Amino acid sequence: MSNPKVFFDVSAGGVFANPASSEPLGKIIMELRKDAAPKTAENFRALCTGEKGFGFQGSGFHRVIPGFMCQGGDFTNHNASAHAAQERNREIKTQNMLTLAKQGTGGKSIYGEKFADENFSLKHTGPGILSMANAGPNTNGSQFFLCTAETGWLDGKHVVFGKVVEGMDVVRKVEKFGSDSGRTSKKIVIDASGEC
Repeated sequence: MSNPKVFFDVSAGGVFANPASSEPLGKIIMELRKDAAPKTAENFRALCTGEKGFGFQGSGFHRVIPGFMCQGGDFTNHNASAHAAQERNREIKTQNMLTLAKQGTGGKSIYGEKFADENFSLKHTGPGILSMANAGPNTNGSQFFLCTAETGWLDGKHVVFGKVVEGMDVVRKVEKFGSDSGRTSKKIVIDASGEC
């Protein structure tokens, strides 16, 4: 059984939000460990392709902490599509500015809103590890993070299901827009995602 590979085309500014100020950062290619965490890998793969009618394209990295990780996958309370981004931009202009309080609180899996932790066989061994973000045990949805360092203290708490195989330099570029609080200095957007 070969492990699938998926990609993100990432920009700072975002072509959906504001094409004129978008700065392309590059492509991140990730291998999904279907051999070790098949259910979690399939969830992520399908969210990359958007084949279930929802997914990562147009969403972004809403929490980036340098020396730790880059978190994304909130496409329900953030922006799920180009249309949603345009609508949200209209709202921002009309209401002066939307609060960022809901940023990073959404998402859903292909199995429903949340699904159980599959296993903890893979570990947070270093930069490039792909792992599920959660709100506690058995609360996996669509949110994920890419490690930018070894994060062994997360072993047994977050399901590792893949790794970056190309484009770690792009992850490092994303990391530079982060802060200790996790807030990004520019909107970091997944302009396109899919299966390789």
